[in-house]
Amino acid sequence: MTTERMSLVVFSGTADKLIAAATMATGAAAMGMEVDLFLTFWGLEAFKKGAKERPPRLTAEYADYGPQMMTMMQEKNVPHWLDTLCGAREVGEVRIYACSATMELFGIALRDLEDVVDEVTGVASFVDRAKDARISLFI
Repeated sequence: MTTERMSLVVFSGTADKLIAAATMATGAAAMGMEVDLFLTFWGLEAFKKGAKERPPRLTAEYADYGPQMMTMMQEKNVPHWLDTLCGAREVGEVRIYACSATMELFGIALRDLEDVVDEVTGVASFVDRAKDARISLFI
């Protein structure tokens, strides 16, 4: 039996979308799916070392909800999106790829990224894996 796969292109680096990507990855991993995340542009930038120490960025159209959202998340002990993603890797097979073109454009090396990032790959390699995915999302 072929394992089902979910492929996520993580383009956004805002906390609301990173939380959604981490939650989706966790849910799919818990259901026994393979999960591939492809980090590009601002999504890749969010994975630079020290991600948990930087203040979260929010989607511009909801920036006015930022302080209220942060307070609610702290009160309810919502984990950081990076912790959720690390938890997803403990639950199942979750691979995280950094976009080679974005890394070159931004001058980022693999050593500059959080250890949760597995490897650097190109778009063609990711698309080759993603074409067989049961679920593909752009976040």
